[in-house]
Amino acid sequence: MSQIEKLLLSVLSGTQDANIKFSDLQKLLITLHFRERIRGDHFIYTRVGIAEKINIQPIGNKAKPYQVKQIRNIILKYQLGDDINV
Repeated sequence: MSQIEKLLLSVLSGTQDANIKFSDLQKLLITLHFRERIRGDHFIYTRVGIAEKINIQPIGNKAKPYQVKQIRNIILKYQLGDDINV
């Protein structure tokens, strides 16, 4: 199981939202074919076919738990990650 697969499982499980590294979350979104745009400390991710924009900011080296939850909801809503073998 690759690092991205483990990260996807961790995000989808919802048990470790406060312990997800910001850089790992960025890698996951890029792997899921999101485009990154940076405005100050706001990292904005968009993808063709998805209406929602993902806006995340780091707290130190971690991602904010409520933003991990928002990303989980988008992954589930649009059934993303099917192309990643889990």
